Amino acid sequence: MIARRKAVQLLGSASAGAWFAAAETGLNFSIAANHDSPPPLAPGAPTSPERLALIEAFKKRSEGLEKKFEARTLKRDWEMPYRLFRPETARSVPLVLYLHGSGGLGGDNQKQLGLGNIFGTRVWLLPENQERFPCYVVAPQTDRGWAHYDSSQAEGPAKVLAGLGAGVWNVMAHRPLFFAAAVICCGSDSPEDGTASIDTPLWNFHGGSDDTVPVSLSRGRIAARRKAGGRPLYTEYPGVGHEVYEWAFTEPGLVNWVFSHRRGGN
Repeated sequence: MIARRKAVQLLGSASAGAWFAAAETGLNFSIAANHDSPPPLAPGAPTSPERLALIEAFKKRSEGLEKKFEARTLKRDWEMPYRLFRPETARSVPLVLYLHGSGGLGGDNQKQLGLGNIFGTRVWLLPENQERFPCYVVAPQTDRGWAHYDSSQAEGPAKVLAGLGAGVWNVMAHRPLFFAAAVICCGSDSPEDGTASIDTPLWNFHGGSDDTVPVSLSRGRIAARRKAGGRPLYTEYPGVGHEVYEWAFTEPGLVNWVFSHRRGGN
């Protein structure tokens, strides 16, 4: 599976930089008229018992899925630990690259699967999702942050990028049109203004009450992307703080939206 091998190799060129994750509001927030509409959101206000029940249900149903990831290490200028999930299929299928938030920093090859990262790493492994959308999932771990990536292109099946924050913006900037789609949860401040890889389908989430990463950062990037001609999706969750990934990765329409895209067009 060259997509998996090449995608993992790309991570070896990472150098110091930015990462993060975040959270906020529950609205399909419009900044400009020229934009695509997100799939319908889960019913209930973001902080309602009905919506919070989805999050708790996910935690219970996904328990133990982290054991399906193999522990590996990529050796380049330095060693980068990563986890790899292999689907039960011999077909050529997409690869999901998940970039952890600040809580996953380190070198133990464990934290990028734990804490808040359980949502973005396990959702693809749920039985119903693997049945409909079998895919590889790679979850690398950095001890210095996500930053510069080699700008050369690579061939192979579609790659899907999901993660927490500025790291995803950064990878898109250095790998334009390499990914079929991207999911971002409240990216922190970084040099990227949101206009890179303008044609890559993107769904950005942020919490309206995030006191760690200002919601204005997501709003600014989305506005700039739309002004540049992009059609990103943007959802804010009112009353939600920095843990926006709990809402984002439990949206019923997210996985279907991600895999509805192919590199080179919708």
